[in-house]
This record gives sequence, C-alpha cells and structure tokens, in this order.
Amino acid sequence: MIKVCHITSVHNRYDTRIFLKECTSLAQAGYDVTLLVADEKPPEVKNAVSIISVAGLLNSRVKRIIKSSKIMFNKALEIDAEIYHLHDPELLPLARKLKRKGKKVIFDSHEDVCGNILRKQWIPKIIRPIVFFIFKCYSNFVFSKLDYLIGVTPHLVEKLKISNPRTEIITNYPLLNLEDNNIERSTYNTKSFCFAGGITEQWNHQTILSALEDLDATYDLMGRAEPGYLSKLQKSNSWDKVKYHELIPQQKVMEILSSCSVGLAMLDYSENTGGKIGTLGNTKLFEYMQAGLPVICTDFLLWKEIIEKWNCGICIPPGDTIPLKEAMQRMIDNPDTAEEMGRNGKRAVLEEFNWEMQKNNLIKIYKNIKEHL
Repeated sequence: MIKVCHITSVHNRYDTRIFLKECTSLAQAGYDVTLLVADEKPPEVKNAVSIISVAGLLNSRVKRIIKSSKIMFNKALEIDAEIYHLHDPELLPLARKLKRKGKKVIFDSHEDVCGNILRKQWIPKIIRPIVFFIFKCYSNFVFSKLDYLIGVTPHLVEKLKISNPRTEIITNYPLLNLEDNNIERSTYNTKSFCFAGGITEQWNHQTILSALEDLDATYDLMGRAEPGYLSKLQKSNSWDKVKYHELIPQQKVMEILSSCSVGLAMLDYSENTGGKIGTLGNTKLFEYMQAGLPVICTDFLLWKEIIEKWNCGICIPPGDTIPLKEAMQRMIDNPDTAEEMGRNGKRAVLEEFNWEMQKNNLIKIYKNIKEHL
C-alpha cells in the first residue's frame, strides 16, 4: 500500500478541501493516508485518515512562516511516506528538503499566493513589491523541481504551468452530502437573502446593506467577521434587517439556507480571481446552488457561463448598489422564477459541479506518480 502524507501548517485538521475531499478520497482509493497539521491536538484516525500534529506554530504568523518547514520536516521524515502533498506556501522549503530525500512531492495551490502578496495588509506596503519579487522567483524555482502542481481554477493553473508543465486542476466543487441534499426548501416568498462564509470587505456587504435600505427584505449573515469591519456594517441604516449568526454548525447553516430566498456572492475582482475571469476555487456559489438557492453573483466570466448555461441566477458587477438592488427586487417580485432557478442550480451541482468529478482527477495524478515510484 502506497503511503501518502498531506501537510498543512495553516488549515484546520478537518478542512473541507484537504481532509474531507482529498485525504478521505485517497483513503477510499486504497492509499495509506496521514495528515500532518499544526493544532496541538491529540492524534486520531478519522475517515481512515491518520491525523497527527506538531506544536508551536499557531500563535504567530511570522513564526509559522519562518519555522513551519523546519519543525514539520522531522515529523514528515518520521512518517516516511512515498508521496507528500503540501498545501501552504511557507512549506515550499520543506518541499525542497523532501525532494532531496528522494520523495515524490505535490504542491496544492489553493489561491494565487504570489498575486495576493501585493494586497496583504500585514506586510508593510513599502516592501510588498520586494516580497512579491523574491517569493515569485523562489516559488517558480521550487515549483519547477516538484512532481506535480495542483491549482484550483483555470487562470491559476495556466500561471503554474509556466513553472512546471505537470500541473493539473482540482477545483473546490462541493461534496454530494445526501443529508444536506434531502433538506426540504421552504417557500420562496420569504424575501430573505443570505450569505455564509468569512465576512470580509471583498464580499461587498456594505453594498448589499445599502441596496437593502429600500427593499422589503431581510439578510441572513452567517460567519465570523473582524470586529472593525462588523462595526462598520452595524452602523448601516439597514442593519435592523440583518439576522447575524456568528458561529453556527454546518447543519444549522444548511437549515437557514433552506429557509432563505436567494444566496448572495458579490466577490470583488482581484488578482486571486484573475480579474474578471473568476475562480472555481471558492465554493460559495456552488454551495448556494446545492442548497437549491438561486444566486445573485459577480459577473465573472466563469460564473456567468455557469449561470447562463443552467439559468440559475443573475450576474452583475460588484460594488454598485443600483444593479444589485434591481436584481434583488427582481427576485422578490418573481418568486416562481426564483424557485425555478433554485431547482436548476441544484440539478447543475448534482450533474456537473460536484467533488465526484474532481476526485477522479486527483486519483489519476496519484496513479501517474505511483507508476514512477
């Protein structure tokens, strides 16, 4: 049995992409899978995946970036896997060390890290271009030495292929959770819009609240928000229309989604989305569709193609209150159309945009590597 080790110094041990999708799928395919994390919790076996942890990385971003590769290297060697699958950019030095030991190494890029450096608030603005240049040169060098690169969306894959032609796409399409799929939807006449996820400025919540001022509707807002940004939102004239749920279990999230009318995914254009191209690495659009919700979302080329093909929502530019308000009013005024869009979106996920399709791509990568062991 081929031994595989996934490593993350950042993500939760039950991270949906790393643990639930990739590690669990590999274990089901007959691989001996270990997940190495940094959360100081005891070891366990879950979904046939052995989860172990190293201590000392969580409390400081700088410490994590500087020390994560060194601290995790010894533990990674103890595991003695044939294939290592890394998920964080600060682990690139670890990737080089493992290659020198004759190991097969995959790097899984969850986002356009290099492009995002220029937007990182914790890096002083004056040195961001320098950090960007250094990281770009170093990452391209390391990427060229690895056995495979994985990207979550087409424009990122094309960037990675410049460094290494052995690059494949594994998107973040949702798992087909039968329990969630069987939740019955409530009426579409509730006039309730919703958002579930990290509550940050890039999702245009201030624009949404501005659009809500003149609408007879409510907004279910689910997720953790930074105190400063939450304070800004709470000062909005329409905050009394918001039902804020900070930290709730996933099952409760699904129940709330099933009682709402429309899911909102108004993500800004950015380096990580390839500008107006869009990303398949973000799950929000597909999670709304899976829940049977019609969507109002950013007019990314990738998202617009899906929405128009399946007739499951409305695409508009981000950051503009007027077209957003018009789209929201259209959904309120046409509940039958909204309901049909919701059914179409759910069918799209069941037939096309789900993890089962991506799992096959992942297994194919591992089979290719196994042939060269």
